[in-house]
Amino acid sequence: MPEAQGFTWARRKNGDVVITHHGRTAGVLRGARADAFVTDVVDGDEQELMARLTGNYKRGNERLARNHPRNAAPRG
Repeated sequence: MPEAQGFTWARRKNGDVVITHHGRTAGVLRGARADAFVTDVVDGDEQELMARLTGNYKRGNERLARNHPRNAAPRG
């Protein structure tokens, strides 16, 4: 699986953490989740962590696979 890339994060004055992916807002963490995120970023791989938190760990082919004739619901 390719490594997640393109994520950045910034902490606002009010304590919120804004996660962006290629310049677009992918998520905002508030309160205890924001504090836990900052602690976890220091300890681990921040790109993977942000991908998991924003749900951006899928690569886009799931929608195509659902529509493939092999995966279509039987008609009857």
